Amino acid sequence: MKLKNYIDRYAYQIEYSEEDKIYISRCAELPDLLAHGKTDIDALKEIKVVVGETLKWMEEEGEDFPEPLSHHKYSGELRIRMSQEKHRQVALKAKLQGVSMNQYILSRI
Repeated sequence: MKLKNYIDRYAYQIEYSEEDKIYISRCAELPDLLAHGKTDIDALKEIKVVVGETLKWMEEEGEDFPEPLSHHKYSGELRIRMSQEKHRQVALKAKLQGVSMNQYILSRI
């Protein structure tokens, strides 16, 4: 896949910083990168520039690009570990609501 295709298929998040009065953008596949702009559109454009430059550098170094999250296949399963006491609490709350633990946990996310 071409470099531009990676940039266009990556997942981006833009949030407003009230403290800094700017929009901050991030790329999920390259979480150490961030950029900013006066508008959300400017912030998106800037992060794509930063991602593009990073991918060019990675290419020169012979590194593989991170796979876009949009290409991942998700199973729909999530295994979590918790203490026995927390497990008991979740099981009890689910039972009291008449739902499975999965349904109870999903309702809480």
